[in-house]
Amino acid sequence: MSNAESKIFYTLTDEAPALATRSLLPIYQSFASACGVEIDTKDISLGGRILATFNEYLTDEQRVPDALAELAQLVLEPSANIIKTPNISASIPQIRAAVAELQAKGFAVPDFNDDPKTDEEKKIRAMYDGVKGSNVNPVIREGNSDRRAPAAVKNYARQNPHSMGEWLPTSKSHVATMNGGDFRSSERSITLKDACTVKIEFTDKYGNKTVKQDGVELLAGEVIDAMFMSKKALRKFYEEQIEDAKNQGVLFSLHVKATMMKVSHPIVFGHAVTVFYKDVYEKYATLFDELNVQPNNGLGNLYNIIQQISGELREKIEADILDCYKDRPAIAMVDSDKGISNLHVPSDVIVDASMPAMIRNSGKMWNMDGELQDAKAVIPESTYAFIYQEVIDYCKEHGALDPTKIGSVSNVGLMAQKAEEYGSHDKTYEMEYGGYMRVIDEDTGTILFEHAVEEGDIWRMCQVKDAPIQDWVKLAVSRARKTGLPAVFWLDKNRPHEAQLIIKVDEYLKQHDTEGLNILIMSPADATRYSLEVINQGKDVISVTGNVLRDYLTDLFPILEVGTSAKMLSIVPLMNGGGLFETGAGGSAPKHVQQFLKEGHLRWDSLGEFLATAASFEHLADATSNEKARVLADTLDLATSKLLTEGKSPSRKVNELDNRGSHFYLALYWAQAIAAQDQDADLKAKFASLAAQLSDNEKTIVDELNNAQGHPVDIDGYYYPSEDKAFAAMRPSATLNSIIDGFTA
Repeated sequence: MSNAESKIFYTLTDEAPALATRSLLPIYQSFASACGVEIDTKDISLGGRILATFNEYLTDEQRVPDALAELAQLVLEPSANIIKTPNISASIPQIRAAVAELQAKGFAVPDFNDDPKTDEEKKIRAMYDGVKGSNVNPVIREGNSDRRAPAAVKNYARQNPHSMGEWLPTSKSHVATMNGGDFRSSERSITLKDACTVKIEFTDKYGNKTVKQDGVELLAGEVIDAMFMSKKALRKFYEEQIEDAKNQGVLFSLHVKATMMKVSHPIVFGHAVTVFYKDVYEKYATLFDELNVQPNNGLGNLYNIIQQISGELREKIEADILDCYKDRPAIAMVDSDKGISNLHVPSDVIVDASMPAMIRNSGKMWNMDGELQDAKAVIPESTYAFIYQEVIDYCKEHGALDPTKIGSVSNVGLMAQKAEEYGSHDKTYEMEYGGYMRVIDEDTGTILFEHAVEEGDIWRMCQVKDAPIQDWVKLAVSRARKTGLPAVFWLDKNRPHEAQLIIKVDEYLKQHDTEGLNILIMSPADATRYSLEVINQGKDVISVTGNVLRDYLTDLFPILEVGTSAKMLSIVPLMNGGGLFETGAGGSAPKHVQQFLKEGHLRWDSLGEFLATAASFEHLADATSNEKARVLADTLDLATSKLLTEGKSPSRKVNELDNRGSHFYLALYWAQAIAAQDQDADLKAKFASLAAQLSDNEKTIVDELNNAQGHPVDIDGYYYPSEDKAFAAMRPSATLNSIIDGFTA
């Protein structure tokens, strides 16, 4: 067995998951060493990515390796074994904050410029665009997604159900989406017969041509799309929905994916801001232009910028903002106490997490008074908005889903090789002028796509390669065969892109033995209704979806079923034979860090990390015939189950068990499980001693961990904390450290 084959790479990311890693990783490394497995790290945090991108600006001592680029190569290797913890989406406000922190620490990274003018400024801005969080996952996902709730998690949820708000047929809550003028209505899609090279070209009304991009190499069998969203239609839609929300007496609540669809949806978000607060943005248009106010960064950007102007004028602008609310509907709030609405910061409300939370709360959102109120969920792009309306309609008819009884919707998702990366890549443009956008075969001059566009429209081109589609179908059949569950391809024959996928799915299913399997193809709306009917009977079903729906559904159903998407087992079987194991969602991580810095209590639940690591050990055992690793995998699952049943997950309250205490109990239960097994006598003997030490010192260790709480914590940074201070804060039990580190030695 080569050294590479016996190595697991663990990513260092951001916020609460990154803090938790400082506590959990030493335990993992200690246990893994007993079976000859090394766990190494790769820093793909926002701070780390910024430094790696701008190495040329740093001193020799400050330079760091480009870990994301290294992982991009590693995932192509058959021996790849990577555990990926959640990274932040890295919106522009987050990037600016990270840059300021790094500069304060003495790193001479360049300023982030909102409005680059010179070639050098444009080059720097393009480099920062490459740092955005939405770039991380597509780079390393060289495989499709297999995501499901493990049995231990599902059983625990049934025995300890999360709260679900009551649904009444009289609820006014609903989804509002565009009926024309959006991406879906303008989508064109073809499958390429032969490989070719294309260019993206804009022609203005005078016939002047601008090549936006050329030399785009496409493969035979690749599905390519082009589409645009009309600025006029979008703004008209917002005006109509604002007026309708006011008339109905419901909250206006915007739900988009502004951080991950980093080019298109910040613009969509910005239009919502300038329409809702139209009187202010129109009244002060000249001033705001001089101050470089960026509505795409939310109302919070305006509040921050006007702090630099004189008090009297600032107070007048602030008063005018408040006046807007007199003629507008009540708006959904992220933090009612602080007056922060979901139009303040684009990264605060992300549709795939915010909509399930709304549905869990009886379709209600928080208003300015801190009370729950029926809401109009405004989802401009109609492609998948209907799935949420279908869930709302179902709950109005049948009442809230019961976590103690419902089954599960797992997911097989198409995402390999940047499949369907809408808005997260370099083929999305905001139109400066009216004219025509065309995709042209460079060799033949054939126009593959053409759209007449106007100023402000958002145009994009997307791709899905054929090999990932074949792998996706294969994975779906494999899961259906292994589980005996129905597998439903969520594909709409009336949508151009999905019509192309249906042709391929029908073709590639013939290459597999599907005898006795229940494999269906349904539109997303029909598939939503079907899946709800299945799980409401206590049964399970597999959803087989494209990339965006994978993102939506692997939050929607887990949040309804088990309370959070962080408890899902997320496996990415890499196409070249390796494995990528993702550890769940990090949406609540910022609040966790705030509490930790304030009072030394980290409530982040590392359950996702436990599940992913067990799967990682299992994959390594299968790939290398390392049976000791298999023992670690099996016993880690047992330890995780015991941790849940014994109630050792982190508490939300200070001076009670937190993330670090939960890690201690995982180590204890894991060591006990290894000591109790009979598959490997050597491991049994080694871990019997460790289990005894941990058990004998349980009270001392828990007291040390709990007593470390109750006061502010200094880790010297949020985006790039001091390693020494972070490890010291996350490993405050000298007794536990001595036992774990001694076992490693």
